[in-house]
Amino acid sequence: MTIKRKACIAGAWEHPLRKAPDKSTAQLHYECARGALADAGLDFKDVDGYFCAGDAPGFGMLSMVDYLGLRVRHVDSTETGGSSYLSHVSHAAHAIATGHCDVALVTLAGRPRAEASSGVAAAARPNVPEVPFEAPYAPVTLNAYALAAMRHMHEFGTTAEQLAWVKVAASHHARHNPHAMLREVVTVEDVLASPLVSDPLHKLDCCVVSDGGGALVVVRPEIARSLQRPLVSVLGAGEAVKGQAGGRVDLTYSGAAWSGPKAFEEAGVSPHDIRYASIYDSFTITVVMQLEDLGFCAKGEGGRFVADGNLIAGVGRLPVNTDGGGLCNNHPSNRGGITKVIEAVRQLRGEAHPLVQVPGCELALVNGIGGLLGTRHGSATLILGRD
Repeated sequence: MTIKRKACIAGAWEHPLRKAPDKSTAQLHYECARGALADAGLDFKDVDGYFCAGDAPGFGMLSMVDYLGLRVRHVDSTETGGSSYLSHVSHAAHAIATGHCDVALVTLAGRPRAEASSGVAAAARPNVPEVPFEAPYAPVTLNAYALAAMRHMHEFGTTAEQLAWVKVAASHHARHNPHAMLREVVTVEDVLASPLVSDPLHKLDCCVVSDGGGALVVVRPEIARSLQRPLVSVLGAGEAVKGQAGGRVDLTYSGAAWSGPKAFEEAGVSPHDIRYASIYDSFTITVVMQLEDLGFCAKGEGGRFVADGNLIAGVGRLPVNTDGGGLCNNHPSNRGGITKVIEAVRQLRGEAHPLVQVPGCELALVNGIGGLLGTRHGSATLILGRD
């Protein structure tokens, strides 16, 4: 069954705070939900489907349904890290298409900055299947991405300067976002001069750590047409999980190589048709690899594709992450997937900042990555269209 035009994103809201020491995680979820429902012109009593992931506190979905006072007939707590919320949009569209709910609420929130919890290595648990084999090498998020970057450089000649262009583009967009954590425009030289934190990645190749969150409201098309908001339809979706393949892993591609083609096929469009792209940017290398895997350029050409401002709105051929993305704007709860969808909705509605708005934007792609490029991760792709 296809979900093409079976559901619309009617509400989207991003929390303005980047540090929230005086709010609980549940409170942030609530404020995001309230904002997205108000954006759609709906209320909590209208929600009959709820979607959340591992950032939900307490008993996860059960705690949040209770805390938000929802009366739901469909729930989903799929957890694939930062790509979870793209999967939630896809799953919500399926649930709506099959009559399991009419108004689906998706929330993300967290406060790793206030809690100073980011970058802290999790305790090794020997009952996790990969731990006995990988823990002796002490993998952490940063070096797992640096490993993929180094391999990409070895195979394709990608340079640190090319990776830096991803950050430069993000900074050009973030200067127009009053809520972005890093609003100062940086140059390739600035990125290369920042401290080397895990070869070949510098400090400015890494995303920010922020509190906050976001929420989405996915509804039946008939309901969307009754609301006073531009129609943003879900046209296609794909999901994939890439693992270690028993040690025969190729680090030069991501799960987007599988999730992307599924989404394009369902939507009936190609990368050439996309006018705006939200690409998960935990690190600069993450963007380069996804752009290749999604078909915006050939494998190995990502470094050259992103160079010379090619991702900057009004300058390059493919505007990417016009809110500043995870590299400059925010990365709430160490998961940026939902904010990627929110900025795509803004672009399709014509509600992005005027200086980064893509003229006549009618087709957008969103891709999320959750987990580690160097080990195992989930990937989810959405194709969204303005009706």
